[in-house]
Amino acid sequence: MKLKKALHPDAPLLHACHSRPVTRRDFIACGLSVGAGILTTGSVFSLFANPTKAFADLSPDLELLKNQCGINVEGAGKIPFICFDLAGGANIAGSNILIGGAGGQLDFLSTQGYSKLGLPADMVPTAVNAANPAGGFVNDQLGLAFHSDSQMLAGILERTSMATQSMTNGAVMPSRSENDTGNNPHNPMFAIAKAGANGSLMPLIGSRNSDSGANSMAPAEFYNPEWRPTKIDRPSDVTGLVDVGDLFGLLDQNDAVAVMESIQRLSDKKLARVNTGVTRDEVIKELVSCGYVKSADLADRFGNPATLDPAADPDIVGDGGIFSSAEFNSDAEFRKTASVMKLVVNGFAGAGTVTIGGYDYHTGERGTGELRDLRAGRCIGACLEYAARRNQPLMIYLYSDGSVASNGRIDDSVNGRGKGEWTGDNSSTAASAILVYNPNGRPALLGGSPAEQARHQQIGFMRPDASVETGSSMAANNVNLLVQTVMLNYLALHGEQGRLAEVAPFHGLGNAASQDRLTAFAPIV
Repeated sequence: MKLKKALHPDAPLLHACHSRPVTRRDFIACGLSVGAGILTTGSVFSLFANPTKAFADLSPDLELLKNQCGINVEGAGKIPFICFDLAGGANIAGSNILIGGAGGQLDFLSTQGYSKLGLPADMVPTAVNAANPAGGFVNDQLGLAFHSDSQMLAGILERTSMATQSMTNGAVMPSRSENDTGNNPHNPMFAIAKAGANGSLMPLIGSRNSDSGANSMAPAEFYNPEWRPTKIDRPSDVTGLVDVGDLFGLLDQNDAVAVMESIQRLSDKKLARVNTGVTRDEVIKELVSCGYVKSADLADRFGNPATLDPAADPDIVGDGGIFSSAEFNSDAEFRKTASVMKLVVNGFAGAGTVTIGGYDYHTGERGTGELRDLRAGRCIGACLEYAARRNQPLMIYLYSDGSVASNGRIDDSVNGRGKGEWTGDNSSTAASAILVYNPNGRPALLGGSPAEQARHQQIGFMRPDASVETGSSMAANNVNLLVQTVMLNYLALHGEQGRLAEVAPFHGLGNAASQDRLTAFAPIV
């Protein structure tokens, strides 16, 4: 029998068992919608050792006014948050992140269950692994247990240093999710904003021009049109966020900022001698004054294009960067990820979503899915490594609308890696996951014993046949409650889980004891 070949990660997936793509979601899921191309070259700003430091502080009098005007420079002081939406129904459980029974990730499933998750008998977690005789096929370098041959893990490890890996931990949430439908309110962006995430330029960003900024929709109870994510999927979207005007074409940055500061001072002196004759005279004067202060502040912070441009950040692109110039120029998903992480990790946006299309990969072979999981891992790893280089904590949330399953037939091709072919959609094998980076040390799981910690690292569980046990957690069979669980864990990282009722009075996560069972980590800030 002639074996099918693995498809390129950018190749569209058109299945005979699916209808023709019609909606935006359909096109993303099958990989027909991707980021645009761009070419980067050297810039004078790359001569700076740290381009983000290539600007002067405002004068002391304007710094004081900036605080009085409530101009937000550092964001809201919350942990940066990035979602990865793998559109189409990716495999997360088993072949990538290990999921077990009620005892946690290492409470292993049956051999038949792992076969359903794409792992043959000689690659189940407990099988003899010549490369790691003592550990089998289990890898816990990130704290969270992955299958050691997970291509998603391979991508993450490829982009992260050992130091970054040692300060990362994670949790997995088995949760049933319908396949290929617009009715999956998976995206937690508005919930995270409601928990307090904000940025100095905007609260939320996303790589899709949709209400959620992602492929999956947001739960209606959290939606706030004032927070609709700004579309960011390429470096030009980032650099186009701030326009400092024509003055910078005539003067260098320091002189331009000095001119704008002088304009503000002259305006203040004039306002002090003017009576507008209206009841809210002081309010009007304050608005005018703060407007000039904001203009000077924007010129000070963003007059140097390299401040925002991910392509000009040596931590992201270049010989010492996370991506080489060739990689960055040739892969739209890398540029998309870099653009989102640049804004979120540096506090310019409070939270962001990276949607990667083409994960409906039940193509009757395995290689296509492996290559796409590898790319997703590289993007996730890039975010973790960038947070480490910026010395910032980061929470990553990984989800997909549905999942896949294998019938046990093996793909022995180079890219198939001897694993089970993905042969169909399967909502019962779905899961979502959290990864948390803490520059002060690996996040600590809740629980006073290893057994308790294992149950906090895996919130819910699967049956031996690799189907989600829908009664194993409140989030296991309800995507809306899954989003609430993600928000609860975000609050808990700040030590603010007690605010859940205030932030989401409609929540369905039960009492404090129930919420504790849904929480993975102790606070990190």
